[in-house]
Amino acid sequence: MVDWLAATPVAAALRASPTLYLLINAAHILGIGLIMGAILPLDLRLMGVLRHPPVPVIGPFLVRTAGVGVALALITGLALFGVKPADYLANGAFLTKLGLLTALAGLIAIQHANPGFRATLHGGLIPLSVRCVALLSSLLWLATLVAGRWIGFL
Repeated sequence: MVDWLAATPVAAALRASPTLYLLINAAHILGIGLIMGAILPLDLRLMGVLRHPPVPVIGPFLVRTAGVGVALALITGLALFGVKPADYLANGAFLTKLGLLTALAGLIAIQHANPGFRATLHGGLIPLSVRCVALLSSLLWLATLVAGRWIGFL
């Protein structure tokens, strides 16, 4: 699959065009910005660090914004990975980032399956389980951000 991905027209176009690579990389950073700009305020609100605005006012919007960011980051990240997949697979920071993203996917599933989270989005009290997942989410997203930046330094 790695060889197939490296041979795709998208990967070839990115290798051939520094401008296209720059634009896809910028779109990846935009996706990351949308994720961090949505998740961190939501997590801080769920943890009780921020008291306003009410979760039902900001929660659904921030969840959708983060979803758009995740989709954009995944699509562009896959395209960027295809440029040098063997190099990325040999990069410890990249592998760390993948592990953190896998953990985050599970954490997102847990939070969204939690009836307390759904109740919170509709104005209910914020249960301890939701607060704890929000704390872990913040830490894992920040660690993922650091791991992603670390890739270029290894």
